[in-house]
Amino acid sequence: MPQTLVHSELQRLRLTNGQVLSYQHSGQDYTTAPVVVINHPLTANSCVTGTEGWWNDLIGENKIIDTNTYAVICFNIPGNGYDGDFIEDFKHWHTGTVAGYFIAGLRQLGIRKVNALIGGSIGAGIAWEMAALSPQFIEKMIPIGGDWKSSDWMIANTYIQKQILDSSPKPIEIARMHAMMCYRTPQSFKLRFNRTINKEFGVFNVQSWLMYHGDKLKERFSLQAYKTMNHLLGSIDITRNGKSFEENIQNIQSEIHIVSIDTDLFFPLSEDLETVTLAQKAGVKIKHHVIESEFGHDAFLMEPKKVKVILENILNQ
Repeated sequence: MPQTLVHSELQRLRLTNGQVLSYQHSGQDYTTAPVVVINHPLTANSCVTGTEGWWNDLIGENKIIDTNTYAVICFNIPGNGYDGDFIEDFKHWHTGTVAGYFIAGLRQLGIRKVNALIGGSIGAGIAWEMAALSPQFIEKMIPIGGDWKSSDWMIANTYIQKQILDSSPKPIEIARMHAMMCYRTPQSFKLRFNRTINKEFGVFNVQSWLMYHGDKLKERFSLQAYKTMNHLLGSIDITRNGKSFEENIQNIQSEIHIVSIDTDLFFPLSEDLETVTLAQKAGVKIKHHVIESEFGHDAFLMEPKKVKVILENILNQ
């Protein structure tokens, strides 16, 4: 068995155009082993495994994304603040900008082919953008809880988030509370709280839970980073190159596996079903997997066993 590398500290890579990317690498040598690229969701970062890893249930030694076999790479979305860097002119960026940098970074590292690209939420949107920009670079493209475009619903929600972030006296806390209403579902709230009272604070438990999540994000996320990420979330669109979705999908050579969540309010299942239908009409086969969960959008983080089954089937083909 090849020796597994220790989970790397934050690395920096300066692209030929001067842009700096930060990333972390786990597992095998990425110039010789099959490479799995992880695109992180909005408030996560490049630390996917190890002591602080946010996807430890799936990535590591002898796990479904086995670091004894794969080289795992995750870039920080520029401006997310995990590396201490921020983007002042983020309004001139979009997810296609980020995707272009990620592809350039992978190629600069000497990677000729990506075995699997897995993205969650906004990371899924960036995965679509990467596949559109470099149609032959990725063998298996696996967007989870994300889409190739920001829908009207997404644009509306990011617009509300922007108003909160620009004008609220507690911008991160309030924006996070609003976002949690899309990350979860009414049913999950009922099952968890059922109108119970938090006697310590004299409010409903659902209210104290929202306040908790707002305060926790404020502790680890900066306002500039949140504004940047929210802007990018509303910018996903692989058709900005002037080609229709059908033209783009016909050009992508990757094996595409869309992973939807049946109760997702943020990236609804209906949008993915429409994508699959459009692809089929264009003569492109997309494999569609659906996670059944009461948790909504966050199910890809909260129900790792269900994600594991899907990824195991895809990666072991």
